[in-house]
Amino acid sequence: MPTDVPKFITELDAGVFEKKIAVALGEVSAAVMDHEKAGSVTIKFDLAQLGSSNQVMIKHKLSFVKPTNKGKVSEENNTESPMYIGKSGYLSMFPEDQTQMFTKTGAINSDVGTEK
Repeated sequence: MPTDVPKFITELDAGVFEKKIAVALGEVSAAVMDHEKAGSVTIKFDLAQLGSSNQVMIKHKLSFVKPTNKGKVSEENNTESPMYIGKSGYLSMFPEDQTQMFTKTGAINSDVGTEK
């Protein structure tokens, strides 16, 4: 199953990255209209495995350039988020096969970490 991109974007930096994209798109588009010049919004992802786990650290970079009356203004924001890799490379904040940690009564599940 491929990664659910809208969900992936929402999970980055606990939802903050998505809000930053929205603000950048709004500011750049408004400046483009005000100054009749082109602007840009760029998103970049760098992925690296976390140790020997089935997780990756995703560095996400948001940069934008908005036109001004006499030039341009640019900004760059760098953050990172750990994600689990599931089947077929599916990226998510949570593992695909996460076991139940507690029983229905709230006791610690003694089967956690054991093979069935």
